[in-house]
Amino acid sequence: MTTSKLIKGATGDWEVVIGMEVHAQVTSKSKLFSGASTEFGGAPNSHVSLVDAAMPGMLPVINEECVRQAVRTGLGLKAKINLRSVFDRKNYFYPDLPQGYQISQYKQPVVGEGEVVVDLDSGEAVSIGIERLHLEQDAGKSVHDRHPSMSAVDLNRSGVALMEIVSKPDLRSSEEAMAFLTKLRSILRYLGTCDGDMEKGSLRADVNVSVRRPGEPFGTRCEIKNMNSIRFIGQAIEHEARRQIEIIEDGGTIDQETRLFDPGKGETRSMRSKEEAHDYRYFPDPDLLPLELSEDMVGTLQAALPELPDEKKTRFIRELGLSAYDASHLVAERDTADYFEAVANGRDAKLAANWVINELNGRLNKDGHDIVSSPVSAAQLGGILDLIGDKTISGKIAKDLFEIIWTEGGDPREVVKARGMAQVTDLSAIGGIVDDLVAKNPDKVEQAKANPKAMMWFVGQVMKASGGKASPQAVNDLLKTKLGL
Repeated sequence: MTTSKLIKGATGDWEVVIGMEVHAQVTSKSKLFSGASTEFGGAPNSHVSLVDAAMPGMLPVINEECVRQAVRTGLGLKAKINLRSVFDRKNYFYPDLPQGYQISQYKQPVVGEGEVVVDLDSGEAVSIGIERLHLEQDAGKSVHDRHPSMSAVDLNRSGVALMEIVSKPDLRSSEEAMAFLTKLRSILRYLGTCDGDMEKGSLRADVNVSVRRPGEPFGTRCEIKNMNSIRFIGQAIEHEARRQIEIIEDGGTIDQETRLFDPGKGETRSMRSKEEAHDYRYFPDPDLLPLELSEDMVGTLQAALPELPDEKKTRFIRELGLSAYDASHLVAERDTADYFEAVANGRDAKLAANWVINELNGRLNKDGHDIVSSPVSAAQLGGILDLIGDKTISGKIAKDLFEIIWTEGGDPREVVKARGMAQVTDLSAIGGIVDDLVAKNPDKVEQAKANPKAMMWFVGQVMKASGGKASPQAVNDLLKTKLGL
């Protein structure tokens, strides 16, 4: 444990211990045990089958695609796939849970232990253990703003397939927790098993936080429920760790409980005492047979997995010569990696990376676009780089050209031709400018002869006089001749 991750209290250092339970909605057109649609945003109770509404005599039927998605996710997390798993009933009452129980998995989940390697901003790589991944159905949603004295229930989400991905208590800072969820979301998106849209609730997390003196046993944990913002998760952990430290240092004890985070106040508040597993009275669901998978099915899914972020990053570094930082940035989102590869194909990969990371992403962020809706396509950006590569335009003109393509579109080479943006490489065309500058600035000439670096003043003046169109290389060559360097 590095000292930088310890939290200083009034009576010494403390260590925060964090585990996460991530609920990821499975990418599937229909629900886990019924054929009802999973489409987001329908009118209340418009995507509800008789199974989802728990009508008498309605029996669940497993959705094979959801099982395949869970197995693919397990393989992407380098986890053990359990060829035999069991669905259980988790019993609790809630108004938007029509059956009075949730069909989930408990002691025999479909996916066992795995790991996620997280790269921190400091350059440190941290391995976070995955305890398990199990399939379960989502509950509905209670709506409290339709009537002054009654709540309504929308069952559109009832029965939607979720993967609950449980980490081991390996996280030791809010930074690690945020980086872990970011990496996990990236892997899910690469696999196509969850869209990771936290605003729509497709990905949300319960965060378990406890504190202890370094090296001592785990403390009592509190669970912060239903977090759907990575930034808020960081804030919630920071507040909750401080809250627990202050209570212990004041001589109190931590009650195991479920808490909610209030983003407006930046603090957590008590929701209810934390249930234990025995409170849910788990038992195997009598309506569902044990789920048995074949080695062949798992092998087929393994063979069809896409290249995941870690492998793509390694390839970008090894084959394209990118720095670890640039490669990490480019592989974080699959769409960005695909865009970059299209731009870099047959071109200078480092130059392509620089343009995608700095010019393109900077402008996307400024204008509120994502890479999929970029006004400049990969082909257009590649065309700009081709013009730089064959010295038709300079780097400065390329930025002006990028701005034109962003706002007006068009073929970069045609735009350069139509607007006369090409570099001037004809020495005779810039010779007059150089001669005039040399004649009018004898002191600068002497400085350049004494220190060749001072020649850059002349280069700047020529570029300015030519409107940035003069070829810097041609200007350098001509000045060296004129100044006798």
